Amino acid sequence: VQSFNDDCVQSFNDDFLRALGRVHDRAQAIAAVEEAALDFDTFNLDLMYALPGQTLEQLRTDVSTALALAPRHLSIYHLTIEPNTYFAKYPPATVEDDLAADMLDLMTDMTRAAGLQRYEVSAYALPDHASVHNLNYWQFGDYLGLGAGAHSKLSFAHRVVRQVRARNPDLYMAQALAGQCVVQDSDVKRGELPFEFMLNALRLAGGFDAGLFAERTGMPLSALQAGLQQAQTQGLLTVDGTHVQPSVRGFDFLNDLQALFLPAAR
Repeated sequence: VQSFNDDCVQSFNDDFLRALGRVHDRAQAIAAVEEAALDFDTFNLDLMYALPGQTLEQLRTDVSTALALAPRHLSIYHLTIEPNTYFAKYPPATVEDDLAADMLDLMTDMTRAAGLQRYEVSAYALPDHASVHNLNYWQFGDYLGLGAGAHSKLSFAHRVVRQVRARNPDLYMAQALAGQCVVQDSDVKRGELPFEFMLNALRLAGGFDAGLFAERTGMPLSALQAGLQQAQTQGLLTVDGTHVQPSVRGFDFLNDLQALFLPAAR
């Protein structure tokens, strides 16, 4: 059994950390990672890129610092503006698309040179260190969430159910102690299953086999036929027998590829 640690560093630049509202600084982040390396068999570092005002050289410094700490797994996410955050209230100047693309190319080159393989759109790992936990999500597997605000996905013979538990901890505990239901269920409509599956599985560089699609949705690969044909025509994925895999272009334009499988697009 391997022990695992996740360090949400996000940047080694103190200015960016302050802008992101983080309470740690560069020195504390490095110390935490060094301690994790001593105590755990494997560990993940989280970084963010395309931060407001970030340059290519600043990103290079962040990635170099991260790689010098020898993580077995590295997650790198493009900054997104989430609701009810400081950036949502006061939107910053965002990095232009061309620069963000250059940043992605730089990260991919640097991680590859360090022996980390980009196996998922935002994840890089040494051999045998891909996140089993996350792979379950990307392969449309089931999961059980426990506690306030937790989400679950459960598959049954003829339906797939998503659950969410009451978000407020006090309300969650009060309802649970009173014997009241703390879970809201919603069925994934059959017509939405192909998109739900592809939204996740196309994040994997290695793609998926038709058997996995059938196992997780109860539907044949032909349910994806229109989207697969269009995606192949656009050079966004390849189909080799029963194996479906995003192309390099498809990986770079993942949102466009996923959109081809929306119910309205099929």
